[in-house]
Amino acid sequence: MVMLWARAGRSRATLTDLRGPPYSLHPPDFTPVTPLPYSSLSHLECARCQQPYDADRLHNTCTCGSPLLARYDLSAVARTLTPAALAPRSATLWRYHELLPVRQPADIVSLGEGWTPLFPLPRLAQSLGIGQLLIKDESANPGDTFKARGATVGISQAIALGAEKLAIATNGNAGEAWALYAARAGIPLTVLMPQDANPVSQRLCAGAGAATYLVDGLIADAGNWIQQHFQPQGWFDVSTLKEPYRLEGKKTMGYEIAEQLGWQLPDAIVFPTGGGIAIAAMYKAFQELQELGWVQGPLPRLIAVQADGCAPLVQAFHAQATTSEYCHNAHTFATGLRVPKSFGDFMVLEALYATKGYAIAVSDGEIAAAIQQTLATEGVFLCPEAASVIPAIQTLGQKGILHPDDRVVILGSGSGCKYPDSLSTPELKVLSKTPSLEAVPHH
Repeated sequence: MVMLWARAGRSRATLTDLRGPPYSLHPPDFTPVTPLPYSSLSHLECARCQQPYDADRLHNTCTCGSPLLARYDLSAVARTLTPAALAPRSATLWRYHELLPVRQPADIVSLGEGWTPLFPLPRLAQSLGIGQLLIKDESANPGDTFKARGATVGISQAIALGAEKLAIATNGNAGEAWALYAARAGIPLTVLMPQDANPVSQRLCAGAGAATYLVDGLIADAGNWIQQHFQPQGWFDVSTLKEPYRLEGKKTMGYEIAEQLGWQLPDAIVFPTGGGIAIAAMYKAFQELQELGWVQGPLPRLIAVQADGCAPLVQAFHAQATTSEYCHNAHTFATGLRVPKSFGDFMVLEALYATKGYAIAVSDGEIAAAIQQTLATEGVFLCPEAASVIPAIQTLGQKGILHPDDRVVILGSGSGCKYPDSLSTPELKVLSKTPSLEAVPHH
């Protein structure tokens, strides 16, 4: 570790100061309840060929070109840690630090992410014919997005292992999250996004100090820029599944759902799906919880929702394929769903098949209507990506894939507040300064 930091040319104390003191993640009266190391990370493993890798060195992908996954000594965790021991810990995703890769609390770059609300949507459930509908509201994270989870773990581990500068291809929200955490840590970040990405994303990334570029193309074209231009110049690629640790941050949503439901699992979880990393991550989380013996019974059915203008995973699922085909002319106003081919498509499809899940596409018109429906029915302003799950649930109920007595969780991946144009502009009556009984109807 000392040698890695020496190569990075920065003092360990400097970055620790920027992140805040280690005790900010644990109250002063917190007493460790186990003799476990802070992280039980044992090694990395290729998701396709199972080739092992040293977890204490920087890696992007396997030599076979596939994503790497973090593996842990779960038997040691199961022997010495119980779910009850988590109760007094801080309300951040770092409460699960034994099951996350960062080995020292001083290496954590945090903005207080995780432990987001899980609450019911009863009126919406009734209108959709679902017994119980709950939302995991990820808009409570820094940057109003679930992408903060991947950013805090990914950037913490990258810096701890000696990365000096980072680069990311994004449709917008991931770039925002990484820009915030890069600013927090004081590490250079380059962000590349499609030219038509949400203007809020463009401004936030640039405002946070990231070198921000617009690409005349899709996220795949932004990724090509990183591989061909920035990586050869020493920029560490932190794009989706191009390093092992973003997924580890995302999987904590699965831990939280289980803990918030009293270590019971829902019948189904419905995901807005672009690259699908949240599905692969939550599947990994539930497998780890099963191995720990913390949850029992079948896993939730994992359901992917894509836009019908970009639905390569849906098409692959219904063809019972193990990988997807590149989606040419990909289009949807829900830009986070506009991923023409997922780098980890085989992982996502495996999760869907293994959990007896499903994949479905919805139209942009249905998504737009769902934004207004959810806002008016429950007071929840969903981003377009998250809103895609609402019409999907209605169709899945009509098809008999979801049942009236099911407990269903939806991933509220982000806030609609960053997408003001997703609401139609109302024609509002202007009143004079002087109140008049005739000016407005009686209520």
